[in-house]
Amino acid sequence: MFRSGDWPPRVVMRRAGGLRTLEAALIRSGLGPVAGVDEAGRGCCAGPLVVAACLLAPKAYDSLAGLDDSKKLTEATREELFPIIQRRALAWSVVVVPAWEIDAIGIHVANIEGMRRAVAGLDHTPGYVLTDGFRVPGITVPSLPVIGGDASAACIAAASILAKVTRDRIMVGVDQRLPGYGFAAHKGYNTPEHIAALARLGPSDEHRRSWRNVPDMPESRRLATDTAHAR
Repeated sequence: MFRSGDWPPRVVMRRAGGLRTLEAALIRSGLGPVAGVDEAGRGCCAGPLVVAACLLAPKAYDSLAGLDDSKKLTEATREELFPIIQRRALAWSVVVVPAWEIDAIGIHVANIEGMRRAVAGLDHTPGYVLTDGFRVPGITVPSLPVIGGDASAACIAAASILAKVTRDRIMVGVDQRLPGYGFAAHKGYNTPEHIAALARLGPSDEHRRSWRNVPDMPESRRLATDTAHAR
């Protein structure tokens, strides 16, 4: 229990192993357990936005020593860490925001809303939340945005891997449903190959119509897509 004059607590930052320094300081101050939140797919012009929250145990498991920003890890390393994170975490949650919802509310609102949903979906209440880059109003516990958080906090790095692997798997499935765009390779990002396929085939129902580089759908396809989303 803190007295009024003790808030905010004075945190002594001692170097911890791996990416655990910030989390360890918060836990020592009585603010744990600490959850991290991150997203994958914000910059894509196709496919969903995937947001994950991860609440790691205070114990630094050797099996999670390789945690890092998911973009710095190979696909094989991410796939190896994915089930370990799920097994070792106190709680984790993944939220998928589809392309049509991104178009309806905008990518930034979708990102913030996805982070709120991911934290709310944890089955263990965190004492503190670290978000990657964005302040997220509406979270019911204290939170802090951390610039480059997926490379500086283990719980955010874990969330980034959960989000990235989940989204990549979704896009491989989309590639099977919508062949020709190359989704399994570029995952919906604006690569030259994707842009060429988009020009050749036109947009699919997985493309974000609000993106400038996505041409408008023919009226017949737009109506069919809108009808499918309304069901």
